[in-house]
Amino acid sequence: MKIYVVGGAIRDEMLGLPVRDRDYVVVGATPEQMAAQGFRPVGKDFPVFLHPQTHEEYALARTERKTAAGYHGFQFYYSPDVTLEQDLARRDLTVNAMAREVQPGGVLTGPLIDPFNGAADLTARVFRHVSDAFVEDPVRILRVARFAARFADFGIAPETVALMSKMVEAGEADALVPERVWQEVSRGLMETKPSRMFDVLRECGALARVLPEVDSLYGVPQRADYHPEVDTGVHVMMVIDHAAAQGYTLPVRFAALTHDLGKATTPEDVLPRHIGHEGRSVDLLKPLCDRLRVPNECRDLAVLVAREHGNVHRVMDMGAAALVRMLERCDALRKPARFAEALQACECDLRGRLGWEHAPYPQAERLRVALVAARGVDAGAIARDCGGGPEKIKEAVHRARIKAVEDALAAA
Repeated sequence: MKIYVVGGAIRDEMLGLPVRDRDYVVVGATPEQMAAQGFRPVGKDFPVFLHPQTHEEYALARTERKTAAGYHGFQFYYSPDVTLEQDLARRDLTVNAMAREVQPGGVLTGPLIDPFNGAADLTARVFRHVSDAFVEDPVRILRVARFAARFADFGIAPETVALMSKMVEAGEADALVPERVWQEVSRGLMETKPSRMFDVLRECGALARVLPEVDSLYGVPQRADYHPEVDTGVHVMMVIDHAAAQGYTLPVRFAALTHDLGKATTPEDVLPRHIGHEGRSVDLLKPLCDRLRVPNECRDLAVLVAREHGNVHRVMDMGAAALVRMLERCDALRKPARFAEALQACECDLRGRLGWEHAPYPQAERLRVALVAARGVDAGAIARDCGGGPEKIKEAVHRARIKAVEDALAAA
């Protein structure tokens, strides 16, 4: 029995990056031998075991064969005679198909095992598929795009892009399950330069299959007083990259990605204006979230930002009454943290424009001042003193909030 560390841990160590997790492959062992040494089996489709002390995952070396379309259409073969090179050959990219032997205690020993020249591709900053078996797993399209977002200085080999395009044309991207699409898209959004993920998906044709609502934004003109030199799709990419540069959360980045979906359905006779695109964005966003089974936290913030970002941009022209109506409509008094994230997404929308990267955004501060003042109103005391029914109490609280916001803005 021999144990190897494989894949991303080797890649990141060679790049001088922190190693987050180690993937272990065991060669020359049976499931019975693993169990006898205290490893606990957890794999469903193929033998994966948890180490008795560290609880890290150890997988038996295996090969795989495509038996049906989609992500789950595989037949796995594992036995003590499967070699390390055979196991590495089924991996996606050459930079993820390297290994080193590991001894008890986790010490890496021996030379780098690199049968597919991953080290050379790492030096050249190129993502290249290991073999034509790449086409058997459509998730690899998403993974390559996500790696491009994480390693922004890497390119993708032309032959790999061509292979990904052929997979899309063959309908493999249509077989992706929603949960896996969301998993990879959400991880890509949290990388250093998320726009690269969508650029890669668009280049190979996969964006139109997995996120047609975003793909449709390319070629749609922006308003002339913003930055007419780029279209809405490019603008959205700049918005999500700005959100990433600020270190914002996944819900903020997803809201940044989806806030302008309605611009793709603007009637041609009103372009480049996009009257009413906020409502159309919400109409497109809700089924998108249902289709990909987007978590509620991301969905709710995205809907809020899509509906209100135009209003938020205009708050410098609003008085206290309009500000309070917005705060109440956004449920900001009960959920101030979510509203703060909505303001972050709106700020990204403004600054995701050429030459506007550091533009001031006083709208956010005006709304923060208004929210603090409105939340300072003692609704319980008003209810006790009001002496009326629910509607009368609600109106009295509303008026008190307007007065509190007026005073706060005057003092600011």
